[in-house]
Amino acid sequence: MYMIPVLILTAGVGAFALLDAAKPEPEKKTEEPRPLSVYIEFADKTDVALLVSSEGEVRPRTEVTIVSQVAGRVVSVSSEFTEGGVVTPGVTLLEIEDADYKLALAQAQSAVAEAEVGIQEAEAAADVARKQLRNARNASPLALKKPQVARARAMLISAQSALSQAELNLARTKISLPFHGRLIEKNVNVGQFVSLGTPMGKAFSTDFVEVRLPLDDTQLASLDLPIGFISAKDEVIKVNLSATVAGKIQYWQGRLVRLDASVNSQTRTLYGQVEVALPYTENVSQYNMPLAVGLYVTAEIEGRSIANATVISREGLRAGNRVFIVNSEGKLEVRDVSVVHSSPKEAVIDKGIEANDKVIISSIRNPIPGMALTAIDQSGVGELAGGE
Repeated sequence: MYMIPVLILTAGVGAFALLDAAKPEPEKKTEEPRPLSVYIEFADKTDVALLVSSEGEVRPRTEVTIVSQVAGRVVSVSSEFTEGGVVTPGVTLLEIEDADYKLALAQAQSAVAEAEVGIQEAEAAADVARKQLRNARNASPLALKKPQVARARAMLISAQSALSQAELNLARTKISLPFHGRLIEKNVNVGQFVSLGTPMGKAFSTDFVEVRLPLDDTQLASLDLPIGFISAKDEVIKVNLSATVAGKIQYWQGRLVRLDASVNSQTRTLYGQVEVALPYTENVSQYNMPLAVGLYVTAEIEGRSIANATVISREGLRAGNRVFIVNSEGKLEVRDVSVVHSSPKEAVIDKGIEANDKVIISSIRNPIPGMALTAIDQSGVGELAGGE
């Protein structure tokens, strides 16, 4: 009797296995991966002037510390003797009390007058001695009063020198500068006593400002200039300067005037010097903003020209000097390229791509050579079917 349930169970399992083996296979669907849409631009061959980009701080060509050359109490200060004040050549900025120096000048004038009388007396005495001893043989210079005349003349020269010094000291009580400029520091005020050599302020000339730009070897090659280069007076290498001031991008123009004659041993760079004339009056920005001392600016220098060069946007140049291309089959192709020059805006390619190659300028998260792509012109007008 116990065999009957076993037989039934065995028959059920066998029937299930038979039905499972006889069921039809499910239909399998294979779906091709969907092409990734990327923005592209066409590589262009054109004549291009290389632009070398660098950054630097604007600094004055001439900056001076105003130092007292005489001692005394400050009795007058110009309204322009303040931070940001305007400096005009020859216009007095401050005055030191001059009473003592006027007295010294009067004494020096008196000494000169006395010395002039002394030389007249000595010459008269010498003339009398010469007449008296005209028949004497071997008359000594002392008898002829020659040393006395020489001493009187020396005393006159000494008195005249003291007079010149007194006049100079009196003139130095009025302090001015020989250039157009601005004051950047003020250290004294009315009533303060200053001694010889006291720093009273700082000023800089506004005739010229300079920007020192660090340049590496690649940038030097793009400029095609020798180390130690000095521009001729009629040679103009334009430099476009820009900075954000007062919430707006301001632009100025200068000229590259020289390159350092040595390379920094630590950074392996050298510096180029850019000059801008009259930055506070004539060479202001399009918004009338002066190229102020202390600004940190971006500079673009016009370098050498290359004929029939392959140019792409800087976004198309990948790490390791590689470029992603959409080939004729609509697939990703990775190419190694030779870069002649690169800037924040563009890259100039020597080898690796040709004109009208479709260069990918959008990012690709996991680029795999051969992956399917749909190329979209960077203008966003539409897709290029089949990668074309």
